[in-house]
Amino acid sequence: MANENVVITGAFSYTGKYVTRLLLDRGFRVRTLTFHPQRENEFGNAVEVFPYNFRNPDKLERSLRGASCLVNTYWIRFPRGRSTFDEAVNNSRTLIQAAKSAGVARVVHVSIANPSLNSPLAYYRGKALVEQAVIDSGLSSMILRPTVIFGREDILVNNIAWFVRHFPVFGIPSGGCHGVRPIFVGDMAKLMVDAIEQHNNEVVDAVGPETFSFEELVRLIAANIGKPVRMVHVPTLLAHLATQFAGLFLRDVVLTWEEYKGLTSDLLATQGQSTGQTRLTEWLSQNRDRLGRYYASELARHFR
Repeated sequence: MANENVVITGAFSYTGKYVTRLLLDRGFRVRTLTFHPQRENEFGNAVEVFPYNFRNPDKLERSLRGASCLVNTYWIRFPRGRSTFDEAVNNSRTLIQAAKSAGVARVVHVSIANPSLNSPLAYYRGKALVEQAVIDSGLSSMILRPTVIFGREDILVNNIAWFVRHFPVFGIPSGGCHGVRPIFVGDMAKLMVDAIEQHNNEVVDAVGPETFSFEELVRLIAANIGKPVRMVHVPTLLAHLATQFAGLFLRDVVLTWEEYKGLTSDLLATQGQSTGQTRLTEWLSQNRDRLGRYYASELARHFR
């Protein structure tokens, strides 16, 4: 499929950069849809850049014409201002319909592990609604469901390390026994690009070969960066309030209530075969010196 056109949303984002590098290495012609069309990027003229144009479906459709596949990573981590989960669902439906009208044959869609139309959590319910829109479109599709995606630019693992480096006590919500099954960002990117070249309709959990309890994950990170840390088990609400308080000083949203509930409802670990190969234990050992040296701000990354 070399020399075919692929459109990826957010080519300059954390996961999107890994996917885009791999697409270019395999000879695809790449376009991206982004909220930041003027942002400097490492790809230069190798990637055509278009704005999302959700409010102008005709323009959105034109930016998708001639592409064989849409790689869709569009979503929001939390509501902010006029940006809500409901709006993200509607925008996703608009995007999928524009792709179909433009003649795109296949969609590779990034969802989340354990979405549900009946979930009390708007994040997971919204993800399930977008999955349904992909399926209902009738387009050939691969839906990938990651839990936590780790890598040098990730937020969760890096910021756990940052808090461990700066504070002697780390609050563990709701017993800390809830599972996390992370996948390496490079493995995730390979799954996404490989899916472009397939033709089957499938829903796949994107998970790595190791599963940890949240407490085990924090202890593993602390051991690798060589920082002693005292674990304190606290109610989930108190843990959330503490991170909200920290967020005031960091000018960021550290963790949302829905993210806490996703963790403590065991939504971040799935059973079944591993689809990623990289072990977090080995990656942490190789990256221990740089991990947590700076705080990774979600708001700075996307809004400032």
